Amino acid sequence: MDFYKRMEVVCAQIPYGKAATYGQIALLCGKPKNARQVGYALNRGLAGEGVPAHRIVNASGILSGAQSFEMPELQKMLLEKEGVKVCKTEKGWRVDLKRDGWKNTMEDARLFREKFRELRI
Repeated sequence: MDFYKRMEVVCAQIPYGKAATYGQIALLCGKPKNARQVGYALNRGLAGEGVPAHRIVNASGILSGAQSFEMPELQKMLLEKEGVKVCKTEKGWRVDLKRDGWKNTMEDARLFREKFRELRI
């Protein structure tokens, strides 16, 4: 299994105007306990070119990857440009995952699994 290639496939499917969590990406890649590896890959650029990293937040909706962007508030700005509401909290900038979270389905997970098999990753 190539976790990073799987990440590239999954992250490319995060809809415009939606946010996904590190854990959600790890789960869809077949490694539900690898949320930190998702963050590592995004920080190091291991998940391929064009991955919409700004759409990935922590499990609470906090924009925890800001240090990986050129400017501290770039992630916030990119999300807002897509219509995602970002609010200031005591823990940092946060998106409402109930409102703006990616609601993937079991069918999505099945299709990803088929795609991974097809790509031999």
